[in-house]
Amino acid sequence: MAHRLRPEGLDFVETAPVRHVFTREMPVSPEAVHRALTEVPGWADWFPQVRTARAAGAGRDITLAGGVRFRETVLAAEAPEVYAYRVDVTNAPGARAIVEERRLTA
Repeated sequence: MAHRLRPEGLDFVETAPVRHVFTREMPVSPEAVHRALTEVPGWADWFPQVRTARAAGAGRDITLAGGVRFRETVLAAEAPEVYAYRVDVTNAPGARAIVEERRLTA
């Protein structure tokens, strides 16, 4: 059963009780990565766990392998430096609030 998560803003990435931070270098420009993040139908090419991805208003509907679903709202899409979203509804148990931010630098 899907449940609604707490609607946090972009500041939640600094105050969340659990935070995961990853860094990766890629041989492509920040613009190319930003374009891939905002072109939702192409997500399966970048993320093998994504089964379906479609734009939905100001956000996206995502289904992962195993049937986990997310309805998300894009919080920031400042090309090419910042891309952030929050999960509004999911069928994954346990989560109360999720915000993800991606910062892209050359």
